[in-house]
Order: sequence, then structure tokens, then C-alpha cells
Amino acid sequence: MTKVPEGLDYENKPNDYYENERPEMLAYLPIEATTVLDVGCSNGQFGAAVKQKSGAEVWGIEPFESFGKYALDKLDKVFIDTVEGAIDKLPDNYFDVIYFNDVLEHLLDPYTVLAKMKSKLKSDGLVISSIPNIRYFRTFFKLLFKGEWEYQDEGILDRTHVRFFTKKSILNMYENAGYETVSHEGINGSKSLKPLLLHIFLGFRGMDMKYIQFATVARKK
Repeated sequence: MTKVPEGLDYENKPNDYYENERPEMLAYLPIEATTVLDVGCSNGQFGAAVKQKSGAEVWGIEPFESFGKYALDKLDKVFIDTVEGAIDKLPDNYFDVIYFNDVLEHLLDPYTVLAKMKSKLKSDGLVISSIPNIRYFRTFFKLLFKGEWEYQDEGILDRTHVRFFTKKSILNMYENAGYETVSHEGINGSKSLKPLLLHIFLGFRGMDMKYIQFATVARKK
């Protein structure tokens, strides 16, 4: 079993950190999907929602046994391991969908993980991910106007994040890993007018700052 990198505090997270059905990500699930892998499945809550919606066979990967043990009762198969340690245990050409819900930013090398996952997808399979947006306006304002870069227990500057992404760099990551992007859009957007004003100030090139995360659907080339 591959270990989570030392020095990253996953133990002292808010109570709801690992418990989220993510309905906004469930909406991207193709109705015809029959085999789904949830990377970073936690207690299996999202995977259970996938099963309920589609009736699909759902596998999970969860590095922490304290959460993964609950997923064992909800999902069809669960690996208590890091994604890096579990990849070689997965069957080739098996999954219709592989989900990474706010996971890739926690990996030391998400680029290699995405590249290796291609062989686990069926020929028309999809990777679906949500990734925090480091250009979100609240984070951007604090850095630009206050010079602040303060790590937190959760959110965009979660202290367990080891990679940071923008809308553009997410697209580049998928392209370099050998994927074709099907859709790429902001989710969990702010209702504040500040992103719109910033968008205008930046010459209509800042609307990505409205969104906390970007949801990406991609297929292998």
C-alpha cells in the first residue's frame, strides 16, 4: 500500500469535509454508464448517489481506512490505498466513468495519474473532475491587494493541496495527458457583482474568477 505524503494534515478537517454527495458533479454522470470509479471516495456517499441514480457498478479508491471502511458497505469494490498504489490493481478497459471530485490537486503528480488512468477506461469512457480555481476572485483579491496567501483547513487554499490550477492550466493538463475535453465549465459560482466588475476591469478576460471550481469532462484521444 502506497502511503499519503507525510506532513499533510488530513486528520483535523471540518466534520463535513469528507461527507458530500456533490449533486453538481452527479449531474455530469452519463445515464448509460454501467461501471464507475470514484477516486477519493471517502465514506462512499457520492458513489452511493451514483448507484441510486444510474444503477451502475461503482468502485472506489480511498487512502484512509477510517473513511473507506464505510464505503465498503455502500460500493461494489473499494481499495483502501492511494490512487497511485491502486492504479495497477484496476482492470484495463473497464470503466465508463472515472470521477476525481476535488482530488487531483491533492496529488504530487496528477499528470501521470491521469495518463495512466486512460488504460482503465473503455474506448468511449470519460474522466470527470472538479478542481479548485486559484483565480477565484476572493483568493485573487487577498493576494493582489493584501499580499495574503494563508492556508486553511478547507477551500481553495486547503493546506493539503499540493497543486494549484486555473481554468487554462486544467485544460492544458488534460491535453498533455492525452485527453480531448468534452466540456469545461465553472461550478459553484459567486453571486457577488465583484467578479463581473473585475471581468470588465481586465478587458473582459476575468469571468473565470466567479467560480470556486471548474468541472471538466474529458475522453481519451
